[in-house]
Amino acid sequence: MLGATGHRIDVVVIGGGYAGVMTANRLTQRSDVSVTLVNPRDRFVERIRLHQLVGGSDDAVMPFNELLAGEVKLVVDTATAIDPARRRVTLEKGEPLSYDYLVYAAGSSSASLQVPGAAEFALPISTLEEAERVRGVLAGTPKDSPVVVVGSGPLGIETAAELAELGRRVTLVCGRILSPYSHPSARRTIRRRLEALHVVLLEGDAATAAAVTPDAVELADGRTVTSAVTIWTAGFAAAGLARHSGLTTDAEGRLVTDETLTSVDDDRIVATGDAASPSHVPLRMSCQAALPLGSHAADTVLNRISGEEPAGFDRGIGAMCVSLGRDYGIFQFARFDDTAIRLHVPGRLGALLKEEACKSPISQIKTEARKPGAHRWLVKDTRRAERVRAALAAEGNTVLSR
Repeated sequence: MLGATGHRIDVVVIGGGYAGVMTANRLTQRSDVSVTLVNPRDRFVERIRLHQLVGGSDDAVMPFNELLAGEVKLVVDTATAIDPARRRVTLEKGEPLSYDYLVYAAGSSSASLQVPGAAEFALPISTLEEAERVRGVLAGTPKDSPVVVVGSGPLGIETAAELAELGRRVTLVCGRILSPYSHPSARRTIRRRLEALHVVLLEGDAATAAAVTPDAVELADGRTVTSAVTIWTAGFAAAGLARHSGLTTDAEGRLVTDETLTSVDDDRIVATGDAASPSHVPLRMSCQAALPLGSHAADTVLNRISGEEPAGFDRGIGAMCVSLGRDYGIFQFARFDDTAIRLHVPGRLGALLKEEACKSPISQIKTEARKPGAHRWLVKDTRRAERVRAALAAEGNTVLSR
């Protein structure tokens, strides 16, 4: 059925993560919009549960038919190039896809492993395939063998805690500081819990990985930490597709957009989730940020189809939660500009809140599939416009959006 435009409008969404699926579902509000979601897997990956996959308590996947609106066409393939001039996406296996609008939700993965030996001997864990590989390696490694986790962001902390709770001998190479996002009070709680699980914590400027060998991690101060399995969680970078396609990206590979999430190169391309850098002031790469970014990206496309001016993005995220084993967690409260405050909920209640935070995105996505346009994000970042003005002023640009 065709809508008010009199012809069908093709929208291609690249990436079936939290932001991409939210966007695809929300776009089905219009009967004249044909939505195609391109994703390399036929299953949705719950990335916030990958540490559970490694530990064996969850498989971290769901079938797409439980999450996608019936009107969305799923193409299981990998996008290899974007041609803005011809409005076409090249696929690895299938025929190219033409589009009227493109939503770039290609997500993120582990940052390039620049430390000598890391690419050869360390195991990243940011994708389903990487996590499955780590689980397989651990299954073939004696339980009393030393495991080193490099990186003390949420994924590193959660992986270290998950494995330590299973009785593994774990060392966490934190770098300068454990859990940099957390407020010092929450950081102390995290440290106590990890120590209670007998995780060895290496912190400070010298406690950074300088090299990785088949059986050890060498630190910047010359110390050597024996390791039968080295798991790498230090840093994330956006997918390289936008950069390889000649679009403007930031240093981490995110597609640079204005405040409406529209590419600075092409108003037919909108970015969302980990792949978006609105005004060079991106949100923290997270599941929590993906949902408001995903719904806003859909609204921007729908506004443009209707000939309306899209609104600038002003949503915020106000918390971060970290699991520390199956029955202990930290729910860190934050200001709406995503800076942590002293208030946090630890322990069993923290674990329950963390689990609800993992379930909530799935519930919101399912609701959007049933009732497109229903998603609302009440948290508002009241300081974002100020930060954007400062960033643009630093570049000699005073325009907030198109």
